[in-house]
Amino acid sequence: MRHAIHIPEDVIRRVVARCGTPHPFAALVPARTALLVIDMQNGYMRADVGHSCVPTAPGIVPAINDLAAALRGAGGHVAWVQNATDERSRREWSVLEEQASPQRRAARIRSVSPGTEGHAFWPELDIRAADMVVAKYRYSAFIRGASDLEERLRARGIDTLLITGTLTNVCCESTARDAMMLNFRTIMVADANAAMTDAEHNAALISFYLAFGDVQTADEIIATLARGDG
Repeated sequence: MRHAIHIPEDVIRRVVARCGTPHPFAALVPARTALLVIDMQNGYMRADVGHSCVPTAPGIVPAINDLAAALRGAGGHVAWVQNATDERSRREWSVLEEQASPQRRAARIRSVSPGTEGHAFWPELDIRAADMVVAKYRYSAFIRGASDLEERLRARGIDTLLITGTLTNVCCESTARDAMMLNFRTIMVADANAAMTDAEHNAALISFYLAFGDVQTADEIIATLARGDG
């Protein structure tokens, strides 16, 4: 199952009016570019071990793997961002717990606690030894207390991010918006993000595209890398 992606023509026209082009980040310098893969874990992809199974998430795995291979081959970077929970993060982010029933809280803890089957990455992901693996304790990987991702990216001289993973409208969009506000050139990959419904997926992409950054497909990005358009 894959999303039916739809960016309305009037949205594209508004982006062109704002940016002068439909793709403000069409050129990529691979050495300064990182693919972020958000929360592609069993807990979000298997109903038997997860608390929030996303039916479209397995369908984006080939696009993510293709992007990772293309970016590595061009000299870029890949970071696998792994959602987690522990007592400290639940105490510091207690409002998340307040919005869930006791059953939901228990299921989430079982699903994304380090060492559990739900916390583990989906086995079909092409994770390599040289890639970064980053623990994340909030929706956004960049908000205070969430992770050390920003420091690791800055240390490598990275200024451009390709956002993929699940859910499009929650952890992926939160991470992408914060990335832009931290001055990263940020692209959400339309066919390498997954949400619960097409409507939620497209709404997140449109909102991001109108004000925060670029939206491109995996094939568009891979073609740019192949041409060396940086």
